[in-house]
Amino acid sequence: MSSEKHLGRGSSFPTLPDDGKLVLLSMRFCPYAQRVHLVLDAKGIPYHTIYVNLTNKPEWLTQKSPLGKVPALELANEPGRPTIYESLVVCEYLDEKYKTRPLLPKDPLQKARDRILIERFNQVISSMYKVFLQGLDSGPGSLTDIVQGLDLYEKELKNRDTPFFAGKEPGMLDYMIWPWCERADMLEYLVGNKYEMDQDRFPKLIKWRSQMKSDPAVQKTYLSGETHAKYIQGRRIGAPDYDMLV
Repeated sequence: MSSEKHLGRGSSFPTLPDDGKLVLLSMRFCPYAQRVHLVLDAKGIPYHTIYVNLTNKPEWLTQKSPLGKVPALELANEPGRPTIYESLVVCEYLDEKYKTRPLLPKDPLQKARDRILIERFNQVISSMYKVFLQGLDSGPGSLTDIVQGLDLYEKELKNRDTPFFAGKEPGMLDYMIWPWCERADMLEYLVGNKYEMDQDRFPKLIKWRSQMKSDPAVQKTYLSGETHAKYIQGRRIGAPDYDMLV
C-alpha cells in the first residue's frame, strides 16, 4: 500500500499525472475500500490512490463522492472524469469494463448465487463489528452469531469442493468477503483466547483463509491482526490513527 498520508480538512485535491489512470479515493483501514483495491490489483488495472481522513474530511470529498464516503473511483479515462461509488457497484463495473481475468461467473445462475452470498455476508459483518467496536460487552451471543454466520460459507466451500469459492483461484465472492476475514485476526488482540476458529467445524474456511493470504492481490493490501486491532482501538475512543503506518 502507498505510504501517503490521509488528506483532511484544508487540503487540496492532489495534482496527478494526466496519464488516464483511474483514481481511487480510499482509506487504509476501510474494508469496503479494500474490496476495490483487491479487484483492481487482481485484474492488473493501473490506478492512483488518494487516502482520505474520514474524521476530518477534506472539503473536496463530496465533489467526488456525494455521500462523503470511500471508496469512490474517478474514471479519468472517461469524458468529464465521472466518479462512481459504493464498493459492490465499483467492483462490478471494473469486472465488466476490464476483461482481463473475469472475477464474476459467466453462468447467470451461479453469478446470482454468488451475489446472494455476498449480500448474506453482511450479517456476519454486522456481528463482527459489534465485537470489534464493543468487545464482549456487545452481548454474550456476539461471538456465537459470527460462528453461526460462517457455517453457511463452510458448507458452500465443502459443496463446491474447490480451494476458493470461484474455483482454482479467487473470484469476486472471495475478494468481497476477504476484508472482514482478514480483520478476524484482530479478535486475538481484542478478546484474547475467547475466540478461535474451530478446526473441526471450519476446516475448509481455515484452509481458504491460509490460501487467500498467499494471493498476490491480497498481499498488496494485507495488514496484520495486530495492526487492525490498533486502528480499531483508536476508533473505540474516537481517535482513529489513519497514518499509523506512514
